[in-house]
Amino acid sequence: MYYENFSKRLAQLRQEKGISARDMSLSLGQSESYINKIENNYAMPSMQGFFYICEFLGITPSEFFNEEDKHPIIMKELINNAKGLNEVQLRLLSEFIKSL
Repeated sequence: MYYENFSKRLAQLRQEKGISARDMSLSLGQSESYINKIENNYAMPSMQGFFYICEFLGITPSEFFNEEDKHPIIMKELINNAKGLNEVQLRLLSEFIKSL
């Protein structure tokens, strides 16, 4: 069960990042099928491999396993973009989000 959740979460986050399994594998310095094997439940990364995956995705291990945070990559992007806004713009953004 845990294994399957890990695989699904990795696939979801990788797709959210907009990168293919092959390109992610190669970016991590692994064989081109590395991520595909993990996502299809044929392998699990080592602990160090998992940390590299999280670093590549730009999230913490805690964010990887936090099921309440469905889209941590997008949330980080939103927060980083919001940091450049002034107070009026932030209030407008906040009201817009509330209206959704």
